[in-house]
Amino acid sequence: MKRIFNFSAGPCTLPQSALEQARDEMVDYHGQGMSLIEMSHRSKTYDQVHHDAMSLVKELLGLPDNYQVLLLGGGATLQFSMVPMNLLHGGKSCDFTLTGAWAKKALADTKKVGKVNVVFDGTESSFTTLPDPASLKASSDAAYLHLTSNETIGGVQWQDWPDVGVPLVADMSSDFLSRRLPVEKFGLIYAGAQKNVGPAGLAVVIIRDDILEACPSDLTNYLGYAGHAKADSMMNTPPVFTIYMMKLVLQRLLDAGGLDAATQLADKRSGLLYDAIESHGSFYRCPVDPSCRSKMNVVFRLPTEDLEKQFIAEALAQDMSGLKGHRSVGGCRASIYNAMPVEGAETLAKFMADFAKQNG
Repeated sequence: MKRIFNFSAGPCTLPQSALEQARDEMVDYHGQGMSLIEMSHRSKTYDQVHHDAMSLVKELLGLPDNYQVLLLGGGATLQFSMVPMNLLHGGKSCDFTLTGAWAKKALADTKKVGKVNVVFDGTESSFTTLPDPASLKASSDAAYLHLTSNETIGGVQWQDWPDVGVPLVADMSSDFLSRRLPVEKFGLIYAGAQKNVGPAGLAVVIIRDDILEACPSDLTNYLGYAGHAKADSMMNTPPVFTIYMMKLVLQRLLDAGGLDAATQLADKRSGLLYDAIESHGSFYRCPVDPSCRSKMNVVFRLPTEDLEKQFIAEALAQDMSGLKGHRSVGGCRASIYNAMPVEGAETLAKFMADFAKQNG
């Protein structure tokens, strides 16, 4: 078997040992005579997997007792609607930081539900920078401030968090469980699984009890957080396979040293690539302000689009895939999530140096 380095923005690379365990357990799960994904989600066997996954999220983040973990279908995109439907009530508005493509999508859906105040708009800078967290102020009627912790497409990442006197709500899809957080600042965190913790098909939602208790009771069944919390995220059939894979991935993250180890590896991988860009500054260019460059998604341009196409093709021939930038912005992008081996970043950095020397 040949494993290549997968720099795709998501679905992402996963730990090989987790994939191998899933392979070994797929047909006959723990001697049950059938696969886990065939058996009832009400069985004791699946119930253990489900709650183990939730417990691992709590343990890795060090969640206080007044936070709940929900495992919901629909990915982060459904949360663009569920968040305002549950949190925008009582005539309140919310504040928004418009920092890139994913914040823009969340903003568009939130506007359909309630009043939004845009307190930072990065459009003029083509979403290449973020505001100083200390400069942000909450509007007088704001229920929360929404931010996107890491913009997968634009390659900007919050390195510090605002303190504005209202709960923070964050889409953390592309840097979830890659670093420690001051959890107490956040009223709600949501993340699609497919960037860092598992396959597509799941959103992890972390919600504080006071926020949960204030959610309206007149929402349709699936769209209310309270019902999911009461049912331990088993109101309906959960995305069983994704939750099972997430459990395997998170157990490995915990065994490897948890979020402290994840932070160190993220620093090392991203440092290798940003050093490669800066070392050949006349050939590669990262458009993002150095103060907010992502440690998950490294974006860069070459002198011409033809060279970018050549770069991507030659990298693929050397077993490095997924380096094409998003179609909306072009260029190149290396996504280096938790499961990307340091060897992958080293291999790409060396390739970048060699390519620049040969084509510069």
